[in-house]
Amino acid sequence: MIIREANSNDIDGIAKVHVDSWRTTYKNIVADDFLNNLSYENRRKLWSNQFSNSKNYIFVAVNEQEEIVGFICGQKEQSGKYPGYEGDVTSIYLDEKYQANGLGRKLLKELFIKFDSVNINSVIVWVLENNQSRVFYEKMGAKLVVNNESIKIGKEYLKLIGYGWENIKNILKMEAVDI
Repeated sequence: MIIREANSNDIDGIAKVHVDSWRTTYKNIVADDFLNNLSYENRRKLWSNQFSNSKNYIFVAVNEQEEIVGFICGQKEQSGKYPGYEGDVTSIYLDEKYQANGLGRKLLKELFIKFDSVNINSVIVWVLENNQSRVFYEKMGAKLVVNNESIKIGKEYLKLIGYGWENIKNILKMEAVDI
């Protein structure tokens, strides 16, 4: 498995993982009609826009067949609502077959190395409250910092919670950077 910085040639693979992962991760959390209406084409457009924004740091996980099986995206925290946090993990998704095998940790590590290189030391990430993947952030040392937000997805409002790392250097030091 290779983790590398993404480029615009990766848009189709990222879009596929994004849609497929939403459909598996958010099943029974997000309305079925919303999930069924997700399209690769719309996600391609979204990711084309993401790549045109030089503020995004995007990394992909590529398997032996050179297929993208996961990705992570982060940037400087934009809202200003959480002054204790300089960076934001805006998305991290893995193909279902590649979850729970350390790949998420490797993607997070690469993003944190990039954040560290641009002097972003504290990071927040948002997750739907009912998303069991939130345990991943807890295992990675993030602490619950916000639990009173909501987000509209389709026609529903869902509870959104924020986890934060006050100092990513502590995470990068873990296991000689083998988090």
